[in-house]
Amino acid sequence: MTLYEAELVVAQRELAADGVLALTLRHPLGEPLPVWEPGAHVDVVLGPDLERQYSLCGDPADRDAWRIAVLREPDGRGGSAHVHGQLGQGDKVRVRGPRNHFALRPAPRYRFVAGGIGITPILPMLAAAEAAGAEWTLLYGGRSRASMAFAEELARYGDRVTIAPQDETGLLDLASVLDDVPEGTLVYCCGPGALLDAVEARCPAGVLHVERFQPKEQETGDNTEFEVELAQSGRRLTVLKDVSVLDTVRAAGVEVLFSCTEGTCGTCETDVLDGTPDHRDSVLTDEERESGETMLICVSRCRGKRLVLDL
Repeated sequence: MTLYEAELVVAQRELAADGVLALTLRHPLGEPLPVWEPGAHVDVVLGPDLERQYSLCGDPADRDAWRIAVLREPDGRGGSAHVHGQLGQGDKVRVRGPRNHFALRPAPRYRFVAGGIGITPILPMLAAAEAAGAEWTLLYGGRSRASMAFAEELARYGDRVTIAPQDETGLLDLASVLDDVPEGTLVYCCGPGALLDAVEARCPAGVLHVERFQPKEQETGDNTEFEVELAQSGRRLTVLKDVSVLDTVRAAGVEVLFSCTEGTCGTCETDVLDGTPDHRDSVLTDEERESGETMLICVSRCRGKRLVLDL
C-alpha cells in the first residue's frame, strides 16, 4: 500500500495543557488531506533519523487540516524537544500516513480509559461513538488538572467523562468502570504502560483494545538464525541471531519504511507469504498474530527456518 506523504504547513500552534503542544497541519496549496478514522496516527519526519508517530486528534470529517498533540518529554529521544523548541507556526514538516492499528470497532457500548497524552487517539473515538448512538463513558487521568490536554473540549459530554487528576484523586479507580462490564462492551485504553497493564489485567479476552507508546515487556525465546526470502526479487538472506530482519534487508539494499525499531509504531509491518512469524511487537492483536499474515520486521523473528516476505 502506498501511503500519502507530503510537506505540510504548521498552520496553528497552541498549548493544549502544561507541556502539551497542539499543532494544526494543512497542505500549503490547500489540497484536501486523506481521510482517516479514529485511532489513526501519522509519521512526522522531523529530521534525519528523527521520525515520530502522533495520533490524529481532530475531526476526521475535516479534510483541510490534521491536528496532533505532542507531550514534551525532557528525558525523551529528541522528537518532542524538536517539536516544542524548533517547529514554529508557518514551518513545513514532512508527514506520512495515516495508519491505524487502533481502529474503533462497532459496538453498542464502550468504556474508554486514557492516561495523559493517551487522550489523543481517544478524542475522535468519543465523537464517533456519540454519532453512532452508542453508550459510552471516559475515565481520564493525568498528573494534575493543568497537565491534562483537551479537558475543556471534553466538558461538552457532561458526566459521561470523569476527569481524575492524580494529585487530587489518586490513582485511577479502574474498578469503577471495568468491573461488571455489560456483555457487548468494548474497552479502549491508551496511556502509560503501567496503566495499560492494569487495565489488561481486568479485561477478559476480546474486550480490550490498547495502543502503546512503549514496547510491552514479554517473554521471548532465544534468537535463532533463519532464512528470509524476498518474494519480489527471489533473493534469500540469512538473518543472524543478533540481527533483526529489518537490519538484514536494509543491509542488502532493500528500501523499507521503518521508524521506532521497537515494535510499537507499525511502520515496518510487512506481509508474510510463507512461514510462521515469532511475534514480538506491541501492535498486532491476538487475532492478527494468530493469522500470521503480517509481522513487524524490526523486532519479530521466525518460529522455523524460513520466512517468505512480500519485499
